[in-house]
Amino acid sequence: MSRLPAAVGGQVRVVLPAHLRTLAGTGDEIAVRVERPTIGSVLDAVERDFPVLRGTIRDHVTLQRRPFLRFFACGQDLSHDLAGTPLPPAVSRGDEPFLVIGAIAGG
Repeated sequence: MSRLPAAVGGQVRVVLPAHLRTLAGTGDEIAVRVERPTIGSVLDAVERDFPVLRGTIRDHVTLQRRPFLRFFACGQDLSHDLAGTPLPPAVSRGDEPFLVIGAIAGG
């Protein structure tokens, strides 16, 4: 994984799954600028900076997480947390990334 500099002035590191990186034409990790690092503000910034990803992570209308994507930070599953949930301080500082992970289903 490529390393970006630590967050400065509200910058959060985000790791996307391979299929979304390909769609957005990015590397392993991106950085987005947010005023207040919450789950929703980071996803808003990803969609703002990479418009091709609108509707791929969250539904266009409801803004609900797509079923086969999960959100993690600092070893915590944040997938079912509300959009206004603040991210852990380590993510806000840029020490740890916010992870969007493609879930695997099967039986």
